[in-house]
Amino acid sequence: MPIVRVTLAEGRSKAQKTALAREITESVVRHCGGHAAHVYVLFDDVAPDEWLVGGETITERRRARGEL
Repeated sequence: MPIVRVTLAEGRSKAQKTALAREITESVVRHCGGHAAHVYVLFDDVAPDEWLVGGETITERRRARGEL
């Protein structure tokens, strides 16, 4: 029973996460064998103000790139 944990900054839609989980599941089955029904995909959504890269929050980095 493979468990795949994906950590993302908050903001992805349910549809985006569902599509990603399906692709991950297919990849695990293709490369490792087994059945899709036994592949678990867990999403950890982290607030962008609580995730830091190089001492800056994701929000600060997005703002600096003009994405906010």
